[in-house]
Amino acid sequence: MSKYGSFPGTRPRRLRTTPVMRRMVAETRLHPADLILPAFVREGVSEPVPIDAMPGVVQHTRDSLRKAAVEALEAGVSGIMLFGVPEEARKDAVGTPGTDPEGILQVALRDVRAEVGDELLVMSDLCLDETTDHGHCGVLDEQGRVDNDATLERYAEMAQVQADAGTHVVGPSGMMDGQVGVIRDALDQIGREDVGILAYTVKYSSAFYGPFREAVGSSLKGDRKTYQQDPANAREALRELALDLEEGADMVMVKPAGPYLDILARVADASDVPVVAYQISGEYAMIEAAAEKGWIDRDKAILESLTGIRRAGAQNILTYWATEVARTLSR
Repeated sequence: MSKYGSFPGTRPRRLRTTPVMRRMVAETRLHPADLILPAFVREGVSEPVPIDAMPGVVQHTRDSLRKAAVEALEAGVSGIMLFGVPEEARKDAVGTPGTDPEGILQVALRDVRAEVGDELLVMSDLCLDETTDHGHCGVLDEQGRVDNDATLERYAEMAQVQADAGTHVVGPSGMMDGQVGVIRDALDQIGREDVGILAYTVKYSSAFYGPFREAVGSSLKGDRKTYQQDPANAREALRELALDLEEGADMVMVKPAGPYLDILARVADASDVPVVAYQISGEYAMIEAAAEKGWIDRDKAILESLTGIRRAGAQNILTYWATEVARTLSR
């Protein structure tokens, strides 16, 4: 036995010697099917509108959204999550565009389903923030607070309208107590037991949502700390997980992804349904901005960030790079 213990007989570096060796022993692999593309569609525009804080991402027209869906499908991406951006004049206190069958999100759902059928999983954001004139994720009471139970009534109606428009999966993102159970009941009442629920189980009140507010034309003043989770808390995430599973969630999500890899790992260990993570706008913007400055290698940083999320336990990842990365992985 050497005075150095098992050295020189044990040399972990032998498994890092060449690219093919590293590829063979890799414990975590990214695949195009792991990815979901979030996409924004804006009412009343004739050309895609670039989002300044998210270089390379746009608010789509109906036509460009259909094209983006086909591109994602052809790249091998599993799903597309749609966010509707109504005209400002259509917004009101209760988010009427969210339940109008002719609201931009419902129209876009029909467009995309007509284009891709069942070959691409078509998912829909189920929340009021894009459609309310106050920008909150729910209905406000007389004191200006988000009324949890009144909001659930709106969510139930939204779920039914989105199901009628063709969504495969609804993604309730408002963090209202009881939202998964209410939505499941609403869908079952109209015979749509086939529509899945991707629960935004762990959604933190995060500074990293900043660019998203531009992307959806948010009217929010103030913050969402009374309903989104406190970044200081971890055990609370497992409580939310238990409740969502009990209420019938088909998949669960952690959002944001990168700053909360510890939470993602804990949720993945405890969940018996697929776990999804959302690499959000601020995560995207930081990498793009640093790469533009020449401070990091953009492509390597993108793949490393996604690998880290996958390694922490996410089975699927929502990322604005979904189509680009899927093409890279397929080469």
